[in-house]
Amino acid sequence: MSQTPDTIVHLLRHGEVYNPEGILYGRRDGFHLSDLGNTMAQRVADSIGDRDIVHLRVSPLERAQETARPLAAARGLEIVTDERVIESTNKFEGLNFGEGAMTIVKRPRLWRYLYNPFKPSWGEASATIVARMMAAVEDARQAAAGHEAVIVSHQLPIWTTRLHVEGRRQLHDPRRRECTLCSLTSLHFVGDRITQVSYSEPAGDLIPLKDKKAPFSAGGAPEADRP
Repeated sequence: MSQTPDTIVHLLRHGEVYNPEGILYGRRDGFHLSDLGNTMAQRVADSIGDRDIVHLRVSPLERAQETARPLAAARGLEIVTDERVIESTNKFEGLNFGEGAMTIVKRPRLWRYLYNPFKPSWGEASATIVARMMAAVEDARQAAAGHEAVIVSHQLPIWTTRLHVEGRRQLHDPRRRECTLCSLTSLHFVGDRITQVSYSEPAGDLIPLKDKKAPFSAGGAPEADRP
């Protein structure tokens, strides 16, 4: 029988970013929420703003900060900016990924980064992401002990954390991540022990899953699996 959690830490992915050129923006400055992304952020605030959320910890990147603002206003919370929940580093940052994987296939100079998919060799090591994210989660848990906290982060750090918590291997197909825009991956604690992971999509109905130009941003199914 599962125990009733005394603290919940929600990992909230940011909303849709205005990115008409399909750039892999990573940690770059200047990428803000689109109009739809702002609507998504407000939807989250409307959906969970009445929950017992007492702590809000946010990535320093603009899209995360903008996603956090409606919830901060709804709960009367200070935004605690935390570098540990920032997007992961990536050797492909700045490239136009309008063609998906073909972007790399057509650029032989990038192939040298693909030698180890387990680490992965093209970006920040999964173990490093897990270490920084779990440290931030623990600080959020302590700050919200007996209540709830929200951490606004990014798809890969959130998904990497979930795989770690659930004891699954880190090697995965990015198209299969269950981490859509403005989704909540919730870690339920009894004391300092995680007893359950739950997932919800407060803005799920706003996500353009049929948008062929942004399957990764939408977090939806691969093109072949879409209706």
